[in-house]
Amino acid sequence: MKDLKYLCAYTVPLMAIIGHLQLGLFTYLTPIYAFVFIPLLELVTPSTSQILDNETKLSKSKKLVFDWMLYLNLPIVYGLLFLTLHTVTTHTLNTYEFVGIVLSNGIVFGANGINVGHELGHRFTYERFIGKALLLPALYMHFFIEHNYGHHQYVATKNDPATARYNQPVYLFWITSSIGQYVNAWNTQAKLLKQHKHSFLSIHNDMFWYLIITLSYLLLIFMGYGFIGLQIAITSAITGFLLLETVNYIEHYGLLRAKTSNNRYERVQEKHSWNSNHTLGRIMLYELTRHSDHHHRASKKYQILEHKAQSPQLPFGYPTSVALALVPPLWFKIMNKRVPREMIELAQN
Repeated sequence: MKDLKYLCAYTVPLMAIIGHLQLGLFTYLTPIYAFVFIPLLELVTPSTSQILDNETKLSKSKKLVFDWMLYLNLPIVYGLLFLTLHTVTTHTLNTYEFVGIVLSNGIVFGANGINVGHELGHRFTYERFIGKALLLPALYMHFFIEHNYGHHQYVATKNDPATARYNQPVYLFWITSSIGQYVNAWNTQAKLLKQHKHSFLSIHNDMFWYLIITLSYLLLIFMGYGFIGLQIAITSAITGFLLLETVNYIEHYGLLRAKTSNNRYERVQEKHSWNSNHTLGRIMLYELTRHSDHHHRASKKYQILEHKAQSPQLPFGYPTSVALALVPPLWFKIMNKRVPREMIELAQN
């Protein structure tokens, strides 16, 4: 039964579905659940740093139930999308209800969409296609290229837009990271094409395909549900990828890699990611919170990611940390004293 604990991740879209069906103040059920109820529960639930033995890791890595719990997010995310489009085009809603629906969708598109798409994007064959499909509702298909070929190479350096600088407010980070990652994705695509001796205008240019698929997706929504449907789809997507960027913000805030004697960056180590062992956050985000181990070996499946004692630890779980990041003075007061001194000095040089 312990293997089924990740079913808890479905409670986030469940809250959104309840909100969409009940409307009124229920449309705010998801943000209240994600950023009030879960953080409060994390205050009274234990965290764990248990290390799995090799036999257990091998056994867990082969269990298909862990994969299917990821795959099921695909119909859940798209089911919520079409429920939303039906709701907003068949009901007369107040402005506050629209806002609640957009916030709820954004949380689901970020947590059950981009986050799961991120996990599957590090795998192979059909799983990557499912991962990319989960990135689409957040209009973030380019994330696949930038994250896999950019972020994992340049993390914790000034060349990585997804690494938040020391004393950088999250609202500024939203702009620099989202724009920087999109530009980097095109640059990375150009390098990959050149490396494989393909033309920039060839069918092998995945960024072109992502653009065509995204525009087609928005056009179909407009044709089927009109301007109001398009508006809801876009604003929900923006909310979703801003949630992702806030998670990016807390994962590497203020952490930098030093340069070696030959002017190359030191290899990525456990100390270059913030970790959290708070149980609920771990489960709800499919162990994303054990981020150092993910950077150590990106293809390692979520169910066998482990605590790394050498990595800096967040004082709270991811849901609480995301909420704190939205109040920069409070975030800086809590987190700046936890950033290693040598990394602060690197940032000032």
